[in-house]
Amino acid sequence: MYPHLEHYSDHLSQLRNAALEAVNPATAVKRAISPSDVESAERIFVVGAGKAGVAMTHALAELLGSRLTAGVISVPTLPPYSLENIRFIEGGHPTPTEGSLAAGQAVVNVLSDLHSNDLVIALISGGGSALLEYPRPGLSLEDLHGMTQMLLGCGANIREINQLRICLSQLKGGGLLRLAYPASVLAFILSDVVGNDLGIIASGLTVPAPFSRKTIDSILYKYALHKQLPLHVLHYLEQPADAAEASLPIAPIQNRLIASNRLAGEAACKKARELGFQTNFLGDHWQGEARVVGKSFANMLIEQKSQGPQCFIVGGETTVTVKGQGKGGRNQELALAAAIELAGHSNIVVSTFATDGVDGPTDAAGAIATGNTLERAMQHGLNAEHHLHVNNAYPFFNILNDLITTGPTGTNVNDLLFGLIY
Repeated sequence: MYPHLEHYSDHLSQLRNAALEAVNPATAVKRAISPSDVESAERIFVVGAGKAGVAMTHALAELLGSRLTAGVISVPTLPPYSLENIRFIEGGHPTPTEGSLAAGQAVVNVLSDLHSNDLVIALISGGGSALLEYPRPGLSLEDLHGMTQMLLGCGANIREINQLRICLSQLKGGGLLRLAYPASVLAFILSDVVGNDLGIIASGLTVPAPFSRKTIDSILYKYALHKQLPLHVLHYLEQPADAAEASLPIAPIQNRLIASNRLAGEAACKKARELGFQTNFLGDHWQGEARVVGKSFANMLIEQKSQGPQCFIVGGETTVTVKGQGKGGRNQELALAAAIELAGHSNIVVSTFATDGVDGPTDAAGAIATGNTLERAMQHGLNAEHHLHVNNAYPFFNILNDLITTGPTGTNVNDLLFGLIY
């Protein structure tokens, strides 16, 4: 029996749950580590940052017990418990805070007296760029915060943002490896970056980054940042690290990608097939302006609607160029753009989902749009086009009770976009 339209809310919930279960951080760590990784280490230290930091650290502590000598992990929210020899610090996201700087200094302190037979385990997940910071000399928290805010507001993608962040940091772009030398480093990484570029995830804490003046200049001029940023910030963006820093030895490193958007998307596809849908996974590389992607995705579904019960799943991360003073996030804006296109097509559902449970500066993870969203909105006096124009998707979907609110999920592998045709 084919699934019925009235069950779409339950179907979407099952898809989200299947995706999150596949990228559970604790399970991923336990799956990735082996006894041979740690058997020869005299001392074991753990450092890291990210939205999955609590679960990853808890799993590692369970596995290693008293063998963990010390550690520092920066997370967006402190856990309600403590772990022996491990210090959790509350950093900031999506922009750094004093806590982010405190975490950076604490990591530097932990790595200050290592030996060649020590092992540093780095636990890295999405959000790490803002949560953990140790800026270059002369740079302040205000400098880092200001540049990040500019980039978030102008529609820069995560690759562009993190390439600039690397230039301002002593930890990013492989800086952690210089600090950890002469110990060895083993990094477990959850990807929140399209394409899983390890040098971009959390700004490449354990991935040495070659400086490209051409790349940096193209970003600065693309968003006119060369006219807005202070001169002392531009100084670091326009030249590589000094020769003394560049010549420092780095620790031997093993980087292991242990969970990704594709893994989550494929798990959701499997669940969709179990629910009776013909299922299509369209890749984990979708990017672009949220409203443009939302419109394109909705129109694709409209073209396919005569083909029977189908589920289309997309992974990736869109961006928003902020023009208004509204409230929302990229997933909610994408859903609103889709809702406008879907008007009258009552057999189609679009749902967006930030796998970390947080979409922009809101308590929602995404939203649901159907063919009658606009009709219901008009009954409440809501103008969808206006809300989209001023980046105000959150109150639009909140009034309709169509927000997806999961709370922080404890993981982060980018966004998922679901399209159901009944």
